[in-house]
Amino acid sequence: MDPLRRTLLWASTNPWLASSLPRRRFVRRAVRRFMPGETRDDALREAAALDARGVPSILTMLGENVETEDETRAVVDEYRRVLAAAAERRLDVEVSVKPTHLGLDLGPALAARNVADLARAAAGRGTLWIDMEGSAYTDATLDLYRGLKAEHGNVGVCLQSYLRRTPADLESLLPLSPRIRLVKGAYAEPPERAFPAKRDVDAAYLSLGRRLVDHLAGGGDGFVGFGTHDPVLIRALADEARGRAGAAERFEIEMLYGIGRREQDRLVEEGVPLRILVSYGEAWFPWYMRRLAERPANVWFVVRSLIR
Repeated sequence: MDPLRRTLLWASTNPWLASSLPRRRFVRRAVRRFMPGETRDDALREAAALDARGVPSILTMLGENVETEDETRAVVDEYRRVLAAAAERRLDVEVSVKPTHLGLDLGPALAARNVADLARAAAGRGTLWIDMEGSAYTDATLDLYRGLKAEHGNVGVCLQSYLRRTPADLESLLPLSPRIRLVKGAYAEPPERAFPAKRDVDAAYLSLGRRLVDHLAGGGDGFVGFGTHDPVLIRALADEARGRAGAAERFEIEMLYGIGRREQDRLVEEGVPLRILVSYGEAWFPWYMRRLAERPANVWFVVRSLIR
């Protein structure tokens, strides 16, 4: 693994850095590139601006590993408010949730109740996405998804191409007519669990993406969101999906707010389905470090902000 990426992933788990760096003005200024603000109103304002361009969005409140059931209820209430506000403003908004933010550490039953609550609130408003966290939670997250899928068809789950196990996980999910968001992965993982080399992660991503397109084009039910900023992968998978009946109407490219803006503009101009993930909340430091680790060149943006 690249030394800079390894350092950034270490920083994402360091409690002292998480408590001290967010108070630094230059860090707060730099993070604005990746999130419009810390409040629900900030996120909804950006969702409205995207909607005006004809681009739908996914909103997610940052946070993970809560410690009490009351905290999980507060998270559920927040997402319910987001969905209600988006509906009132007639915005095409979906939400994405982290299982540990909804109580997975406190027990799978609690997390399942909370996700089911939100799935009901999101009914008729697109997909309720269950995000994937570190590999220690992969089995529990997939079990959570499988348990909810039969009753809540609007629930989707994230898969990470850098995990060696993901091809088998995907095959196990395809009979469920799944909604899948495919990403590369952004957590520190040992090499026996995850590919350390970028070229191997990219190759796995392309293979998994083509398998999903084949599934849809072959008559399988489901939906796929390709979560990547890599223009080579976007071009390859978008062209393949658009060119095959059965897949053309059931995929989209999903990109993060503030990253790859030129590519986002190109996709809009070419009519490729695009959805932007907008993050907000006060607990942004671990997430921000993982974003930098995904593409260490973004570190230079922080350096320039410091110099200015």
